[in-house]
Amino acid sequence: MAGTLPRAFARTTAPAGPSRAYGPLASARRLWQQSLQFRAVVAAACLLLVAFIFVGSFISHQIANSLFRGNLRQALEESSSGFSNVQTLINGSDATGRTEIQRDVSRFLTVLESSSADSNRNWVLLKDVNATTDGFIVEQTQSSEVTVSDVPQALAQSMSEGTGIYWQSSSITSADGRRTPVLVVGTSISIPQNPDYSLYLIYDLSTSQATVQYINLVVWVGFGVLLVVVLTIVWMIARFVIRPISSTAITAEKLAAGDLDQRVLVRGQNETARLGMSFNRMADSLQDQISRLEKLSTMQQRFVSDVSHELRTPLTTVRMAADMLHDNRDNMEPLYKRSTELLYNQVDRFDSLLADLLEISRFDAGSQTLDTVSVDFMAVLDEVLKAVEPHLMRTNTSLTVHTDHTEIMVDMDHRRIERVLRNLLFNAVEHSEGQPIDVYVDATESTLGVAVRDHGIGLSPEETEQVFNRFWRADTSRKRTLGGTGLGLSIAAEDVRLHQGALEAWGIKGQGASFRMTIPIDQDVPMGPSPVLLSGEPLPAPSAPATGATPTVNPDAPNPSEPTVEP
Repeated sequence: MAGTLPRAFARTTAPAGPSRAYGPLASARRLWQQSLQFRAVVAAACLLLVAFIFVGSFISHQIANSLFRGNLRQALEESSSGFSNVQTLINGSDATGRTEIQRDVSRFLTVLESSSADSNRNWVLLKDVNATTDGFIVEQTQSSEVTVSDVPQALAQSMSEGTGIYWQSSSITSADGRRTPVLVVGTSISIPQNPDYSLYLIYDLSTSQATVQYINLVVWVGFGVLLVVVLTIVWMIARFVIRPISSTAITAEKLAAGDLDQRVLVRGQNETARLGMSFNRMADSLQDQISRLEKLSTMQQRFVSDVSHELRTPLTTVRMAADMLHDNRDNMEPLYKRSTELLYNQVDRFDSLLADLLEISRFDAGSQTLDTVSVDFMAVLDEVLKAVEPHLMRTNTSLTVHTDHTEIMVDMDHRRIERVLRNLLFNAVEHSEGQPIDVYVDATESTLGVAVRDHGIGLSPEETEQVFNRFWRADTSRKRTLGGTGLGLSIAAEDVRLHQGALEAWGIKGQGASFRMTIPIDQDVPMGPSPVLLSGEPLPAPSAPATGATPTVNPDAPNPSEPTVEP
């Protein structure tokens, strides 16, 4: 078997159906691709959400900062006053003994409790972190709600390095395990007979935090409600704007499906109304042109049919006269004898042309039907090969049939498939220019594939797209040697189409051409892929052979597995 050749071919296949995904994500993707209204709402939602996040964060940050600055200002004012009062009381004390000093310090610290305008404040007395001697005043706190460890070490270190009032925001762990935000304000105080001490006031900011959280909740709930309202408005506006466009799209789809009477309902005089009016004018123009083309096509089909039928009678008369002259040509002078033979041959060609025109007119009218019976395809191929053999002998062309089958039963119209094979084989002889011709035949359970491959002048990719057009010729200067009418391949393509099959062309300029016919084995069972390649070679994994040996067209063929017709 020959190797696979590079291919340039024309082929019409049905596009594979798109795989369809399901689920929320797939549904959203389809809506995004198909609905402008959905796109508008999603785009508006994304933009509004981004805007709300920035605005909400800014508002929340500003409110929290404002509350904190207010709390800080109030705490610093209260702390400064309280610290000053305590230091004044300590400095004015006359106590000299250790016990008296301890009692006075404890009593003076209660000033911070009674003078507090904020009940959520606790004091803490600690020895300065840089103190070098031990004092007799113990470190103490106002209540068990706070401990000495609640004072930030960084704040204590800063106070030991300078004078004045220091503050730091922090958090402490409450009795129930929750973290509570606090503001710690401290300063250094002097106690007689003791090193420097640090006095701290710890302000509970949980009330302010709750206020900020409540404001945040109100802001975000308000933004959520506003988002729903705005998206509803966007949806309604988009629906109002897009509805005429959707109506136009639906009408266009119906027009594309063949319903030419569909029109867009126009309301108003705005842009969408002008679009609808323009679309309706375009539809009217298309309908008018299509109607005129249909009438012209019908008139053309009727003309071809009528002319073909009308010419049949005079042609019959001319043929009878030509037959009489041809039968008596031996009694004529040489000049008249030659003219009689030319007349006889041309009348025969004219008769074939009329028959093809009538066949084409029946295809155009859609009146062709199949007369299918179960037939041995290999027997039909043998009949056609016998008819082609004289032309192979005359043109000194060899023909080889490549197959593993002796019998292939196919549900087909014998007359039409025989005509297809005749057209393909005579076309190969016409254009092979004496080069070998190969016929590849293979079948699967559902599909028959036949490829006729010549090695002559070939076809370009552009020519393969036109080769089945009526009266088309690749080279208009080339003379037909077998008397073809120019309609053979067109009729063959229609015959194969009636069998629910496909007739395809392949070619390389200067290297030959191939025509592949693929039809179903059973007209009630869809056919599968062709078992032979378009370029003529069989598939890499051919189907199992049917029965027996390979049929032989020429008994003198050297290889019985590849029957040949030799000139």
